Amino acid sequence: MAFSELIAERFSERHFAPNPVEPEKIEAIMEAGRLAPTARNLQPQRILVVQSPEGLEKIDRASNCRFGAPCVFVLAYDMNVASHNPDVVDFGIIDISIVGTHMMLQAQELGVHSCWVGLIDPPELRRQFHIPRNLRIVSIMPMGYPGPESHPAHLHEESQPLNALFFKEQYPDATE
Repeated sequence: MAFSELIAERFSERHFAPNPVEPEKIEAIMEAGRLAPTARNLQPQRILVVQSPEGLEKIDRASNCRFGAPCVFVLAYDMNVASHNPDVVDFGIIDISIVGTHMMLQAQELGVHSCWVGLIDPPELRRQFHIPRNLRIVSIMPMGYPGPESHPAHLHEESQPLNALFFKEQYPDATE
């Protein structure tokens, strides 16, 4: 499948089937996250893979947005490892975002759907899974196969025109 087709067909899945994701597909998704570029190649990503019924119950205590997925990745990064530029941004946020994107796209290529979820309770995730304080929890990513009610959200097809999002050389209303 061409990359343009892959990104066009991917949407945030909110209706998962209970079928487990095969171990070799989980491994391929993790490998995509391992290969993602990070600032200075410091690789601060620390990702918890949750698949057991007990673990999924713990996820449900920290978010109501698992959507029945049989696998959830908890995306975090080590603040002691990530590169920082105080004038720009904590690169850990950027790194884990790139890592998560690689994982989502690899999953999609394998027929596994996903959803990036920010509606989480990080302190509850920390308690439930004994996640150390040096790891900043950014999101969870439920993954699995689409259920019978699977469909893109109603706003999925709505996008701004290119000229509203991209500007050549300078912003059109730039003021000094």
